[in-house]
Amino acid sequence: MVYLTRVEHFNAAHRLYNEAWSDEENTRVFGKCANANWHGHNYELHVTIKGEPNPDTGFVFNAKTLGDLIKDVIVERADHRNLNLDVDFMKGKLTSAENFAINIWKELQPHVAGNGVQMHRVMLKETQNIYVEYFG
Repeated sequence: MVYLTRVEHFNAAHRLYNEAWSDEENTRVFGKCANANWHGHNYELHVTIKGEPNPDTGFVFNAKTLGDLIKDVIVERADHRNLNLDVDFMKGKLTSAENFAINIWKELQPHVAGNGVQMHRVMLKETQNIYVEYFG
């Protein structure tokens, strides 16, 4: 089994806020991230797929094709957008890095499946010090 990872970057704003809670409770739990005026991140997205190399190409999957797929399915929809308001696959969800990574997986999975490879991991770096990994 060979693992191929493609890295892409984008910027997006969001607010961590649970509508069922008071403003005080949201501030207590989420701190500055509950700011009503939003805050942003320079995200770094790592998408890892796995499979066996094709004997004709030596590729598990064409890395440029994977990059184009990530750009079309995720980056174009999230870059310079508000995750809470503008990104359809995040509407109505808490926009934590954890939930964002899960939903990135869900969006990419149908495009990867059936090409002789499987999704392995989505790693989403929200800051230099914080990242999440999701393995499906």
